[in-house]
Amino acid sequence: MNIPKIPLGAWVDSLVDWMTIALAGLFSLITNTIEGLLNILVDVMSVGPSIILIVILTLLVTYTSKWPLGLFTLISLLLIDNLGYWESSIQTLAIVILSGFLTILIGIPIGIWCAQNKTVRKVVTPILDFMQTMPAFVYLIPAILFFGIGVVPGIIASFIFAIAPTIRMTNLGIQEVPNELIEASDAFGSTTSQKLFKVQLPIATPTILAGVNQSIMLALSMVVTASLVGAPGLGADVYRAVSQINVGQGFEAGLSIVIIAIVLDRITQNLRKPAYEHIISRKLISIIMVVLVVGTALFTIISKEAAITGDKDNIGAQVDYEIIGIEPGAGLMKQTKTALEDYQLDNWQLVEGSSAAMVAELKKAIDKKEPIVVTGWSPHWMFSAYDLKYLDDPKNSYGGAENINTVVRKGLEQDVPGAYTILDQFNWKTADMEDVMVNVSGGMSPAEAADKWIKAHPDEVAEWVKGAKAGNGESIQLVYVAWDTEIASTNVIAKVLEQNGYDVTMSQVEVGPMFAGVANGSADAMVAAWLPSTHLEFYNKYKEDIVDLGPNLKGTKTGLVVPEYMDIDSVEDLK
Repeated sequence: MNIPKIPLGAWVDSLVDWMTIALAGLFSLITNTIEGLLNILVDVMSVGPSIILIVILTLLVTYTSKWPLGLFTLISLLLIDNLGYWESSIQTLAIVILSGFLTILIGIPIGIWCAQNKTVRKVVTPILDFMQTMPAFVYLIPAILFFGIGVVPGIIASFIFAIAPTIRMTNLGIQEVPNELIEASDAFGSTTSQKLFKVQLPIATPTILAGVNQSIMLALSMVVTASLVGAPGLGADVYRAVSQINVGQGFEAGLSIVIIAIVLDRITQNLRKPAYEHIISRKLISIIMVVLVVGTALFTIISKEAAITGDKDNIGAQVDYEIIGIEPGAGLMKQTKTALEDYQLDNWQLVEGSSAAMVAELKKAIDKKEPIVVTGWSPHWMFSAYDLKYLDDPKNSYGGAENINTVVRKGLEQDVPGAYTILDQFNWKTADMEDVMVNVSGGMSPAEAADKWIKAHPDEVAEWVKGAKAGNGESIQLVYVAWDTEIASTNVIAKVLEQNGYDVTMSQVEVGPMFAGVANGSADAMVAAWLPSTHLEFYNKYKEDIVDLGPNLKGTKTGLVVPEYMDIDSVEDLK
């Protein structure tokens, strides 16, 4: 069909851009509020040694669900502490509790409104269908632009993803109240509010709590997804393990999430009818919990304010002592952690996320002329789009200039000699790669940008394919990480291989799986090995099982990057 494409994506981009500017004040208020509440929750749960919170949670589970489950909770939480995931568990608990609080605060009133108004129900129901079927990752994209990188977009995405069951079950519970009771309350002259709070809500409470329980479980299921935009906790530990193919760490962090899920599920399921309510009333337990939380919160707030010292105008205070990073498995992140140690930047935090989230946060800061420190590498299109500079690295924590190497599996030369020759001869310059990246950042698809570059540089491509045997539909599997540099190079070499008769498949993975895939033969090649520093750990781990064809691009650079308008020039200036 020759019908022009509807520019739906462009319309959505324009709407998001408008909202980012027009509602900046609102988004800033929401960000500050959520961050403040989350920090209070984390501080409250972090007061004193870990055993205090373990005992409190154990007693709470015992009260709601009898002593065997309480004993399980005690042993399980002690195991989490022993494995070294207690701080991450506290972060995860805080994120889930806050997301759950938001779903209750907003979801139950909307559910009541739906139950009392058919028109509202007809409007809200398809919106909930849309929210529940839309992939959770999609919510992260506008959330990054609206709220920046970190925990807030993760909480907002979790809230949107998890609120639907609370709304649906509140609506269902109220609608299922027997008509006889409604008629009886009307006969006694009850007002609408009296009927709601004294008849409908008490009867609908079990159904509503079931919806809240489902929402909390959905929020917990989002912790790994939220880690993609810098949310801390067990999700970040799982993501880091996946990136580095650390099976043990992944199992430990995953087990910790399962334990937290069981504890939260049992507490919320039995909250209405606790097992030992006949011994201690729910009202007394509620009062004790409120007093403990509020008292501890006030104590931590006062203690924090009293502990604030130092120059609030230095660069660290201006950026909240945060360096915006990329994927946790990237070698650049390991180099940055080394730099923090080398320069004794003990107060600084390296925020994990993704390269796309880092660029989005950088753009947001530059648009507002705000200070920001990010992990960066070149070639990268952001150096063409913005005035940026590397911070000097006098202690050489980042190891100087690097190359990007082509690495293939063993046996590729014998299986598909033509493809091997093309990959071996693939070599280009920084300016070539930047041409492709700039076109991609301007809205062109990677495949289109690669095709455009190939057509404009026939002499370079001719050198790559010189002497290479043409393919006959043989399958070639290329793997790459989601860095702009690797997206550019992989798409270009894939197009060249396709033009020479090969059936090419590209798979985007994390750094660890990229090396492992080539090493175990499930992938044929990659043109994305940053050596000798960034990917050295993975290269050393798999070097006996791969074939290194040498550099396809020389003279790359990594380090900390800031906008030109910032008055700092060295990593040492961050102290």
